[in-house]
Amino acid sequence: MEFKLNMASLSEEKKLEPLDQEKIYDVLIIGGGPAGLTAAVYCMRKGISTGIIIKDIGGQVAVTAGIENYMGYRHVNGVDLVEKFKEQVSQFGIGYEEGSFVASIICNNTNKVYLEDGRIFSAKALIIATGKSPRMLNVPGEEKLIGKGVAYCAICDAPFYSEKKVVVVGGGNSGIEAAIDLAKVATHVIIVQFLETLTADKVLVDHLKGFGNVDIIYHNEVVEIKGDTGVNSVVIKNIQSNEKKELDVEGIFVEIGLIPNSDIAKNLVDLNELGEIIVDCSCNTSKPGIFAAGDVTSVPFKQIIIAAGEGAKAALSSIDYLIRTNRKG
Repeated sequence: MEFKLNMASLSEEKKLEPLDQEKIYDVLIIGGGPAGLTAAVYCMRKGISTGIIIKDIGGQVAVTAGIENYMGYRHVNGVDLVEKFKEQVSQFGIGYEEGSFVASIICNNTNKVYLEDGRIFSAKALIIATGKSPRMLNVPGEEKLIGKGVAYCAICDAPFYSEKKVVVVGGGNSGIEAAIDLAKVATHVIIVQFLETLTADKVLVDHLKGFGNVDIIYHNEVVEIKGDTGVNSVVIKNIQSNEKKELDVEGIFVEIGLIPNSDIAKNLVDLNELGEIIVDCSCNTSKPGIFAAGDVTSVPFKQIIIAAGEGAKAALSSIDYLIRTNRKG
């Protein structure tokens, strides 16, 4: 079947269209963060039949207090940036499903995506862009104060804690890297480590020692985060004595790891030891016709701008796949 691009309507303003269970999409995108939304724009600009399934639009971007390292913006709130992404996607009239969880994927001649509510959607190619989720503390006050003093990305949010006192939870590489970034701007950084020692690489620990405004509290865990409109204090507990102590701080960075949202890809494509989807430089997975982009993949450096670029690559690779396999409808 001949591959033809439908360019006539690209400049027309359209509304989001509900996903159609009777339709076989050329490309179906799973995930609504920077990677997934960028992939959607690139697919639609090429005039191919595209659908997108989003559980939580924006992913980690939506819970980021402020962003200063995304090109075109000196500063933008995470929610506002996500809204800009959605506005750009909506102009193309894409098949759109938000607030739904993908339960499983079955790949035969046509890829079948099963939602938790029983609905099934079909596509010739898939882009998995489900991102990562921060490993949360699951303590009182944490969820309420996300983006209001509770943060999970020091690279993103450290500059907003200039001249403030903050806590970093975790003594691994991500925790010490966060503490180093924060020590450059904050008045005081307190690292709360569950173990009796730091587990970060020696080079990072040595770098941390160069800062005079960092304290480390071992054998402790965070048990509560207090505050109404923002973080006022953090309660920690000694795991040996059970003694509790309240730290007066204005922010807490939880750096105990990120979890790839890759459960739907298990037994479908190859994953690495971290559970990330293994991709090549063109966002190909181990299964032809299945592409992946963004933080859920093995690509290093989990940043908004990198995820967006990977989403563009995944879209272009999926279009190339449709052309080469003559599968464009």
